[in-house]
Amino acid sequence: MKHKILVIGSGAREHAIVRALGRSPQDKEIFCLASNMNPGIAELCDEILIGNFNDPDFVVSYAKETDATLAIVGPENPLAAGIADALWDTGVKTVGPKKDLAQLETSKAFARNLLKEYDIPGGPKYQTFDAVGGVTDFLNELGENYVVKYDGLSGGKGVKVAGDHLHSHDEALAYCQKLVDSDGEFVIEEKFVGEEFSLMSFCDGDNLKHMPAVQDHKRAYEGDTGPNTGGMGTYSDANHSLPFLTNNDISQALEINIQTARAIKDKFGVGYKGILYGGFMATASGVRLVEYNARFGDPEAMNVLSLLESDFIDICIGVADGTLDQVDVQFANKATVCKYAVPDGYPDSPVKGEPIDVSKVKNLDGLFFASVDFKGTSLVEAGSRTIAMVGVADTISDAEALAEKEVSSISGPLFHRTDIGTDKIVQKRVDHMNSLR
Repeated sequence: MKHKILVIGSGAREHAIVRALGRSPQDKEIFCLASNMNPGIAELCDEILIGNFNDPDFVVSYAKETDATLAIVGPENPLAAGIADALWDTGVKTVGPKKDLAQLETSKAFARNLLKEYDIPGGPKYQTFDAVGGVTDFLNELGENYVVKYDGLSGGKGVKVAGDHLHSHDEALAYCQKLVDSDGEFVIEEKFVGEEFSLMSFCDGDNLKHMPAVQDHKRAYEGDTGPNTGGMGTYSDANHSLPFLTNNDISQALEINIQTARAIKDKFGVGYKGILYGGFMATASGVRLVEYNARFGDPEAMNVLSLLESDFIDICIGVADGTLDQVDVQFANKATVCKYAVPDGYPDSPVKGEPIDVSKVKNLDGLFFASVDFKGTSLVEAGSRTIAMVGVADTISDAEALAEKEVSSISGPLFHRTDIGTDKIVQKRVDHMNSLR
């Protein structure tokens, strides 16, 4: 049987998804609905079509036109728009949760309330607001350890943390007022102190198969300074844990994912089919849940899919059919480091339309195109994170050297964080956790 697979999205995450599908020996055609002409995806797909993939009618009509039998939703916005619901209604098996279940990511309040309602560990002390009344009292209760989160999707940039972004209760109140003025609801919660990590699980509604743990670096500049971004780079270790985590940390995170999948099925009577991505923090008092995402992380997808040894098509069908427990999911015991090259001025005022040159990159398997486009025949920056490079090796240190060498060979008005995955920054994380524990 020939699989006709529709991939939605056109960033580096989707390039990684398409590449993993391409490695499957099964008979297949791959189609992509894109927002930009990603050359890496275009080369691997039978067809790439630019259009509004957040519009259910457009997606369904293209799925019918291509006779798609399986769809994989990359980004969060189409999930929020109910694309998975529309595809299932048309008879297309879909990897990506339905709209109600995607609220784990699209509503911070929903995710917090679900954990509380089902007694799942890892949640903070929190309150939800749609006005500034009561904010001062709750801030006084939390003192200087608080976080303000906009309750919708904001591309990873709607969270303001005390001490990092907000330096007084007055600044926090002003941010809350700004959210209220734009009709936004928000959550205020206690700030966790520790080290963040991502743990993603394939989920078919009942069964989960877990991926290696990854650490992302949100800040734009060296040494974890500067504004928050969608993620400047990531690393994972050969044992699928991280140097600053204990076995107990990993098992606590897995347990939270398992209980969350069970809870959301109980709540809606329908299973979560897709990638359940827990953003966790290891703290002195155990693992806490920072937030959920309802899809592969970007950059984390590049780390884990570069290591995937099993047939990705089999996994996706297992997720959609509810038969994931019968699928062998194996990852290579290697370390990975991913570094993003981003436009000068990113994230606040990125340059756009400037040409970039990747001709000196040697390891094309580690190259993932993200926010790029074509001007005539030149590859140009499209304004967001541009290109990711992944190094895979036996140690984080060796993987970092590979990623650094390749990302440095890309020319154009770009910058990247040279410190991600270095011995120095990894040791800093280990020392931080040791001091907390």
